[in-house]
Amino acid sequence: MTETKDAGAASRTEDQWRAQLDPDQYRVLRQAGTEPPWSGRFVDHHEDGTYRCAGCGAVLFGSSTKFESGSGWPSFFEPATAEAVELRTDKSHGTVRTEVVCRACGGHLGHVFDDGPQPTGQRYCINSLSLDFAKE
Repeated sequence: MTETKDAGAASRTEDQWRAQLDPDQYRVLRQAGTEPPWSGRFVDHHEDGTYRCAGCGAVLFGSSTKFESGSGWPSFFEPATAEAVELRTDKSHGTVRTEVVCRACGGHLGHVFDDGPQPTGQRYCINSLSLDFAKE
């Protein structure tokens, strides 16, 4: 997977993010929102390729790690590389979860849970709005 990312994304201002992203992408990537289940364009997506950050273009997940979780969001059992994402504690909504963000630009991607398939046992539950896709 070729790494192509926007080197200036980490220092972008909120006004610059608003100009670059559509309102729904901004709400998810910059304000930690979520899309309704089953609404995302990558829920039933099955092409070979790489899923990239819609904010900066960093490679996040490979299609070979995508699986059908039944959750309503694209799910992956591991990131493309350990360095692709950062995990943060999320205490919003009266619960404790693990938030997944793009390490390159800090964009909110979704959450990770410990109920995925082997070999990792993890389910990276990711918003389609935070992703772009590049065919192999």
